[in-house]
Amino acid sequence: MARLSAPRRLRLLVNPSAGGGRAAALLPDVEAALRGYDLAFRTERTTSVRHARELAVEAHRDGEVPVTLSGDGLVGSVAGALSAVGGAEAPLMGVLPGGRGNDFVRVTGIPSDAVAACAILARGVATPVDLGVVGGSPFIGIASVGFDSEANAIANAAPARLGSLVYAFGALRALVSYRHATFAVEADGEHRTFTGWSVAAANASTYGGGMVMAPAARLDDGLLEIVMSERTSRRHFLRTLPKIFKGTHVDDPAFSVMRSREVHLSADRPFVVYADGDPIGELPTTIGVLPGAVRVLLPA
Repeated sequence: MARLSAPRRLRLLVNPSAGGGRAAALLPDVEAALRGYDLAFRTERTTSVRHARELAVEAHRDGEVPVTLSGDGLVGSVAGALSAVGGAEAPLMGVLPGGRGNDFVRVTGIPSDAVAACAILARGVATPVDLGVVGGSPFIGIASVGFDSEANAIANAAPARLGSLVYAFGALRALVSYRHATFAVEADGEHRTFTGWSVAAANASTYGGGMVMAPAARLDDGLLEIVMSERTSRRHFLRTLPKIFKGTHVDDPAFSVMRSREVHLSADRPFVVYADGDPIGELPTTIGVLPGAVRVLLPA
C-alpha cells in the first residue's frame, strides 16, 4: 500500500437525495474542506445509480479519483462499475459519508463526519477491498433475504426524519407480520436447509446503521460470512435484536455461520435480495465475492 501525495484530482459524485437530502446539505462544507486541503476537484450531481456509475468510469479514465458523497448503496454500485474497468491495478475511489446508515465508513474507520473524512482523501492509503456480487450486481457490505427483505422495504419507505433509526423501525414493523420461511443454502459443497428468519451473506461486518450482523467478516479476506437465523419465537427474536448491534447474537444457538467464496440461496417463497440498503436481486440466486476488486482511500 502506498501513501498518496496531494494534490490529486477528484471527481465528487453527489446523490442530492441521499440520506433524505443530507448529502446535498453537506456539500458546501465538504467543498470548502477539500479546498482547504488544496485538493483539485469537480462536483457532479448524480441523477441515478446508472448515471453515477457512468461518471465514475469516466472519471477513472480521465485520471481522476471518483469520490462518493452518498450512502452505502452508491458506494457499492460505483465500486462495482470501477471493478469492471480492468487494468493492471484495481481502480481507486474515495468515500465520504452522506447517507443514513454509512456502514462502510463505520467498518473502515473513515470519520463519520463528512468534513472530517475529507482528510482521508488528502492523506489516506490506497487499500484493496473486496466486493460481493449478487448475480451480476455488486455490493460492498451485506446481502440478505427473508425477514431482512421485509424490514428493508419498510425502512426504505420510512420518513427521512428517522435518519439511521429507519432500520430499527423497519425491523420492528416487519416483526409483526413476518412468517418463517424455509431456506436452502449451498456453500463450498455443504448443503443446509432450515426454517427461520433470514440468511445474510456478508462481505463486511455491519449493516443497517450499525448492526454487526457478521462480526468476523472482513473486507479483504476473499470470503463471505454466511449468517443463518433459524426459527424462534417473536419474543426471543426481539430480545436478540439489541445484541446484533454488538455482534454477540452469533452466540445464540438460533444463529449459525459458514464461510465461503460463494453461496447459492433459495427459499420456499419469493424474496427480494437487499444489499447496502437497496434491492439487488431475487431468489434463487448465487452470491459470490470479487477479491481486491477496487482500492479505496482509507485511514493509514
